[in-house]
Amino acid sequence: MAPPAEPPLIRLRGVSVFYGNRPALEELDLEVGKNERLWITGPSGAGKTTLLRLLCGAVRAARGEVEVDGVRLDRAGRRDLERLRRRLGIVFQDPRLIAGFTLHENLVLGLEACGERPERMGPKIERMLARVGLAGRGASFPTALSGGEQQRAAVARALVREPRLLLADEPTGNLDPASARAVAELLEEAWIRGATLLIATHDPELAARPGGRLLRLKRGRIAVEAP
Repeated sequence: MAPPAEPPLIRLRGVSVFYGNRPALEELDLEVGKNERLWITGPSGAGKTTLLRLLCGAVRAARGEVEVDGVRLDRAGRRDLERLRRRLGIVFQDPRLIAGFTLHENLVLGLEACGERPERMGPKIERMLARVGLAGRGASFPTALSGGEQQRAAVARALVREPRLLLADEPTGNLDPASARAVAELLEEAWIRGATLLIATHDPELAARPGGRLLRLKRGRIAVEAP
């Protein structure tokens, strides 16, 4: 007898999100399996960022069902959201580093939130900063970094947690070509290690990397879904 099919990590059914009277997502149906990689493309205003914010609980659906890693976000309470976010890595367009904390301290906060043991934090942080080209910069404050360096630090903060699910919104948008390739390789390594990746991007080189599925949004609806 064949084993039962594994349920998808993400399931959306008839999901709509509104900003005021304006629909940002409309009647969206989507399933994403464990260890899938989904490239989300589309013009500005198509709903890419809203979709990622919906999946981390930053916005709520006006209609429909949203399930992420066993948590029904359309009816989740604060504790449910907190438990889910411990398993997530999130990279926003805005790096959102805490200005009064060093890079090392910013990454420590992320590791504390997912329950990492204190004795393991230092070595993990040093390795990750080196991998994003910020070796030796752990004592620097975000204001001392360029925009591209802040974005790389935000990617490091998300990946150092070894997340089960990574949501990334334009992770290479503010980077030079060499840094963009390095970040793309780090994202690919996380996928190879078993993470599920949803990456919203305008970068054709990033979206053209082999493996995964392409989802093109237009006016809050799925226009194209293809390998």
